[in-house]
Amino acid sequence: MKSETVTKTAVQTSARKSAAGFAIPRASALSLALSLAFASLSGVAHAAADDSWVATKTKAFLPQVQAKQKSSAVDASVQTPAEAAVQMAQGEPVHVTLSLNLRNEAKLDQFLKDLHTPGSTAHRKYLTPAQFKAEYAPTEKDVATVVAHLRKAGFVNIKVAPNRQLVSASGTAATVQAGFHTALKRFQQDGRPVFANTDAAQVPAALGHIVGAVLGLQNVELAHTNFVMQAPQQGRAAVLAKARTNATPVQTSHSPAEFPGIYNAGSTPTASNTTVAVISEGDLTQTISDLNTFTDSNNFATINTNVVQTGADGSDYSDTSGMVEWNLDSQTIAGTTGGAVQQLIFYASPDMQFSSITASYNQVVSDNLAKVINVSLGACEAAANSDGTQAADDNIFKQAVAQGQTFSVSTGDAGAYNCQVSSISGAPGVPKNKSTYDVSEPASSPYVIAVGGTALYTNAGAYSSEIVWNEGLRAIGQYDAAGDVDNTKRIWATGGGYSKYEAAPSYQSGVTASGATTRGLPDIAFDAASASGANLVINGSTTNQNGNLYTVGGTSLAAPIFTGVWARLQSANANGLGFPAASFYKYFPLAANASLLHDVTSGTNGYSSSYGFKAAKGWDAVTGFGSLNIGNLNAFVTNTADFAR
Repeated sequence: MKSETVTKTAVQTSARKSAAGFAIPRASALSLALSLAFASLSGVAHAAADDSWVATKTKAFLPQVQAKQKSSAVDASVQTPAEAAVQMAQGEPVHVTLSLNLRNEAKLDQFLKDLHTPGSTAHRKYLTPAQFKAEYAPTEKDVATVVAHLRKAGFVNIKVAPNRQLVSASGTAATVQAGFHTALKRFQQDGRPVFANTDAAQVPAALGHIVGAVLGLQNVELAHTNFVMQAPQQGRAAVLAKARTNATPVQTSHSPAEFPGIYNAGSTPTASNTTVAVISEGDLTQTISDLNTFTDSNNFATINTNVVQTGADGSDYSDTSGMVEWNLDSQTIAGTTGGAVQQLIFYASPDMQFSSITASYNQVVSDNLAKVINVSLGACEAAANSDGTQAADDNIFKQAVAQGQTFSVSTGDAGAYNCQVSSISGAPGVPKNKSTYDVSEPASSPYVIAVGGTALYTNAGAYSSEIVWNEGLRAIGQYDAAGDVDNTKRIWATGGGYSKYEAAPSYQSGVTASGATTRGLPDIAFDAASASGANLVINGSTTNQNGNLYTVGGTSLAAPIFTGVWARLQSANANGLGFPAASFYKYFPLAANASLLHDVTSGTNGYSSSYGFKAAKGWDAVTGFGSLNIGNLNAFVTNTADFAR
């Protein structure tokens, strides 16, 4: 592996298609194609006979791609790939996932507030999945109506999620046209074949109050990981020697096992009584092997792991391109928890399509086994909103909050430019318009803890200070397994800013920028700089063929640090803590609680110091409240009856 040049970008292998069974037996490829073809014809006739259709939250995606490509084209007279898109063959397979609207949502929103309001009848009364389904999920009757529509349009292999939030099905381009009144077109994007819907997805008016979004109608935009590997530079031993000689704080890499000491875990218990989950993708075999090597080398007990595959039946999980990410997540969680969790569950998607990752979120919530869930993934918020994914994810995260689960989500590594991408590789963080800012989804959800990134300085291994993580611009370099290179320069810096779509949650009132009406992020931050990153075991070794340490940073390091910290606090409090955002914003701004945090007051996440969002005293839209002092926070939580309770 070439640790000097490999970076993860938005470019992933093209999504693999798969199917899942419901009540219809699996068929041969020929019989399936024939059944879909005949069924889609009857579905088209049905659609033509009924003009009463309504739009879902899934917007027309192809026109947006066309406009974006045209705006960035060097020569406006040259046809862009998206403009040259051609109709998908009517019999070409498509897998869709419908996100259904929650029921009694206003009542649910009030319940989520009352959960953490002392004196409320709902205070600390977390729901089970069965209770949530009974009160807030779509009804069985509504789901049956959706299933009937899908069957009539020609879809097969229909599967309803346990919590009834998602319904997936196998079909064709023709059944998509029949079922949702939109065509699908193919074209090339960033060197890979993709497709997108030409129109907003619609459903019959009778389903308008049930179906929120139709996912799977595009694979142009994919979720991407948020890590960066350190380039070859002065060795860690030399940096530490310099620090000892000059007593100067330095940025130097760390074993994940060192983070508890740096962030003052003190006597805080390990997470031995708490189950943690990691949202992941593909083949986890090497990741688990490397985790075992890591724990063994640090004299930790072997961690009990499990892999839950979340895709449709028959999905391909052979992809290993995200292995470094899953290693970073798992080894950082293991190190930060003190080498002990009750269980570490990898919820593995077969690919990085939005719909596939959403299905993973939904499975971890439906299972309700993990108290803390790590998500070191993200995407341009505007794309997730247009696709309908943002609304679908929020519904799932609401259930997590109701059940007392906490999602820890990285804010991205593209600074304030998550939606500005390279025209060659599709990598984010290319500031074509230096003063236009955006944020990453799902970090922008009010129902997750958004974790930003810092550059960590230590002195002889002890905490010294942190500044905003911003490594400036550098060439993207190799961006796929084929060895393709993109010389476009992108920024490597922590995500942060304000959502364009999520309303400001009540818990941020009076804390974020004056006049802010949308969700501000991050909430907190931890180490993310490649220079002060985590030294990992990769493919059985801590060094590459040149003897350099595998050192990895990015907000994909920051998020699992918080995951490990919160898991420890859960174990210390009998897993009785719930979603902590409201408590963060209630208690962290108080001057009396300054010892709970390391406030970060220097740096920006923009193109230069004149752009992006700037760190400041207290909460800011680049590092949130800063990083946590684990031991001090644990003592405070223990002695504060309503903290995350």
